[in-house]
Amino acid sequence: MAEELVLERCDLELEANGRDHHTADLCRERLVVRRGQPFWLTLHFEGRNYEASVDSLTFCAVTGPDPSEEAGTKALFRLSDATEEGAWAAVAADQRDSTLSLHLSTPANAPVGHYRLSLEASTGYQGSSFMLGQFTLLFNSWCPADAVYLDSDEERQEYVLTQQGFIYQGSAKFIKNIPWNFGQFEEGILDICLMLLDVNPKFLRNAGRDCSRRSSPVYVGRVVSGMVNCNDDQGVLLGRWDNNYADGISPMSWIGSVDILRRWKRDGCQRVKYGQCWVFAAVACTVLRCLGIPTRVVTNYNSAHDQNSNLLIEYFRNEFGEIQSDKSEMIWNFHCWVESWMTRPDLQPGYEGWQALDPTPQEKSEGTYCCGPVPVRAIKEGDLSTKYDAPFVFAEVNADVVDWIRQDDGSLHKSINHSLVVGLKISTKCVGRDDREDITHSYKYPEGSPEEREAFTRANHLNKLVNKEETGVAMRIRVGEGMNRGCDFDVFAHITNSTPEEHTGRLLLCARTVSYNGILGPECGTKDLLSLSLEPYSEKSIPLRILYEKYCDCLTESNLIKVRGLLIEPAANSYLLAERDIYLENPEIKIRILGEPKQNRKLVAEISLQNPLTVALSGCTFTVEGAGLIEEQKTVDIPDPVEAGEEVKVRVDLLPLYVGRHKLVVNFESDRLKAVKGFRNVIVGPS
Repeated sequence: MAEELVLERCDLELEANGRDHHTADLCRERLVVRRGQPFWLTLHFEGRNYEASVDSLTFCAVTGPDPSEEAGTKALFRLSDATEEGAWAAVAADQRDSTLSLHLSTPANAPVGHYRLSLEASTGYQGSSFMLGQFTLLFNSWCPADAVYLDSDEERQEYVLTQQGFIYQGSAKFIKNIPWNFGQFEEGILDICLMLLDVNPKFLRNAGRDCSRRSSPVYVGRVVSGMVNCNDDQGVLLGRWDNNYADGISPMSWIGSVDILRRWKRDGCQRVKYGQCWVFAAVACTVLRCLGIPTRVVTNYNSAHDQNSNLLIEYFRNEFGEIQSDKSEMIWNFHCWVESWMTRPDLQPGYEGWQALDPTPQEKSEGTYCCGPVPVRAIKEGDLSTKYDAPFVFAEVNADVVDWIRQDDGSLHKSINHSLVVGLKISTKCVGRDDREDITHSYKYPEGSPEEREAFTRANHLNKLVNKEETGVAMRIRVGEGMNRGCDFDVFAHITNSTPEEHTGRLLLCARTVSYNGILGPECGTKDLLSLSLEPYSEKSIPLRILYEKYCDCLTESNLIKVRGLLIEPAANSYLLAERDIYLENPEIKIRILGEPKQNRKLVAEISLQNPLTVALSGCTFTVEGAGLIEEQKTVDIPDPVEAGEEVKVRVDLLPLYVGRHKLVVNFESDRLKAVKGFRNVIVGPS
């Protein structure tokens, strides 16, 4: 009778598997593989090797605290001659001396997560169990059978593997790219992402069912959308929008997700202070990319927050055009969410592809502050019955705006405002390039097209189907050059009279600082022309000077000023409104790389900024991040004030870990100049 088969050790072949599964960054000390694709194992036996005629090898893979075959969280499978499509399998690939090399296959719909792998070896009546090790299973956008399959390698590179990118802010007429370090493969981040799944309320209620449902990217995406905010769970971020961030970190100061996720773990899953929409979206993007779901951050300009689902945002203003009452329905200057790529077997065909997920806590969905996933295609088609949360996302890009002027006698008069269109310039980073891609067309048909009317009819969006009234007098706000923070500058009310009659009216111009979510600050410029006459078929440009001394103390970190013009024609009882949000440009952060970037060779970054203000800056700090270039965030404090016009310069040591293209991301803070961002691409060669 053959002697018992004894396993000496199991080699998880980290290097080969990491290379084959695009997980090399994660496989330095553990095995991380993608589902639906075989991975290597080598078994080393003591004494004799495996003999197919006398030995039977049975493998067991389990995930979660309550594994079961029925739930798909436990798999028993024997060493066999061939793999079986869609099943767990082990196939011998090579045998020599006392080693046996195996190919282990996982189903393309297996739950993702942390697995324990064991072996039962039996020879005749004898049997022994061996723990082979642990591995983490991720979604696989390289596998055609996986629900997250993407057939473009460039897109997989961008939406799964790229660790840095841009988030778009500013305003629709001045789009500003903010660099961000997603860092999904940085030290400890995968464990934090898995921990986030393990503290979600659905797991705490029924761990077995939750782990089983992790086979679905729809389910995982919805869980992540809820867990990035902390409104009803042990989620990552606390949102705050009132400009009082002294007991935490201002949302504008973050430059990456890694620091946020590490703080959350370090403090025992205590919420991190503070987030706003782009921070929620960026952290969700990090988590979803880390788990293997292709994801991108998108920005919608002039984004509506429609609470009562009537697809209408109504502003009530006094006779000077100032918004009255503390209304929670607002138009946000911009709003960020994420899109993730997946099939939707739970919906009708045609709704696979990009799905919108919004982790910013705005409205409850099925009792939880989360939103999505909803197919972007359903939004475009006006199909509002589609899971999940289609009406809310549809309103964000399509709501209509009505402005009511309350006159002295209390009566309401509708004003004409063609300057505010909801859902403009929907933006994301281009694949493989540092440019912006406009994806508005994926959410909306061209304005005025028959397809747009069909979508609005389907969505019962009656306001949009009414033709807009046109008048012979039009007004828009124009801007000049040099709108830099620290400067005085002019804006203009440009008024056109295209009628054969003369028009006379009163023009009120007002500039106020504003947060990106539409909350207005103090006035920083006004003009009141009691009698303005417009000749037939004429144009006029009325300037309004905006002074640094007026806006310097009340400009928020969004760097935005809202300019409003109201033209009142008493004779025609007409109110014409025009608004524009102006973004003030921060000074440039310059980054020089000293030395040739080579893998595992020290490098220095020289970072500088010139104070553009007429006063000194104190409390100056540079913060630097960059996946693959620097192991953890570095902060450099400047002890002395930086005088007006003076340049401040610091040096930071880097250690590039990987060959390839990386981004160094920098944030500058001071008492009077906050959240100034900069970046530099660094191409690292082999050492």
